[in-house]
Amino acid sequence: MIRVMLVDDQSVVRAGFRVILGLVEDIEVVGECGDGPTAVDLARRLRPDVICMDVRMPGGDGLSATREILADAEGDPPEILIVTTFDLDEYVFGALEAGAAGFVLKDTDPDDLIDAVRRLAGGYGLVDQAVTRRVMAEFARRRPSRRSGAAELELLTAREAEIVRLLAQGMSNAEIGAALFIETSTVKSHLGRAMAKIGTRDRLQTVVWAYQSGVART
Repeated sequence: MIRVMLVDDQSVVRAGFRVILGLVEDIEVVGECGDGPTAVDLARRLRPDVICMDVRMPGGDGLSATREILADAEGDPPEILIVTTFDLDEYVFGALEAGAAGFVLKDTDPDDLIDAVRRLAGGYGLVDQAVTRRVMAEFARRRPSRRSGAAELELLTAREAEIVRLLAQGMSNAEIGAALFIETSTVKSHLGRAMAKIGTRDRLQTVVWAYQSGVART
């Protein structure tokens, strides 16, 4: 069972998400609140698997809450799914940098919201496909390449760097395998080793790193 917590200052939004996620048997909404500080406390007590986090909330924004929840987590931290009305919001970039594992818009289809929660629970980060390239391109523009990225890049083999670059272009493992004429299982192995070397814990963080380090633009 995937344990989900909802954080949004609009009760009607929380109610809608609760109904949508309640339609499937493998997801359970275990708690909800309307501000960042309360979210931090609830996350500490409830230890959810996934938190659907609003960005702009009075009394404490989702960015600060995301940073604190991930810094405070013991053992396996919850996966943070940023859910917002704004597809190019300043807070979204900060949340991704803070370690959020996913990003979708509030008007996403119900099935896509369910899929997003399942993907994050399974360790796969995601960005809403409607804005993936826009979000990452803007993220890269506003966040110049990190000097540390060059050192991390040197740790990657040519094949690992190529796979990370294709991942940043939005390709799935199967599509990367087809492009490089290798098996999907081989792609997974290379990607896993690359993530261990650069210190990312999911696909989304790896994409963020690729843009920050310049790999995505090489």
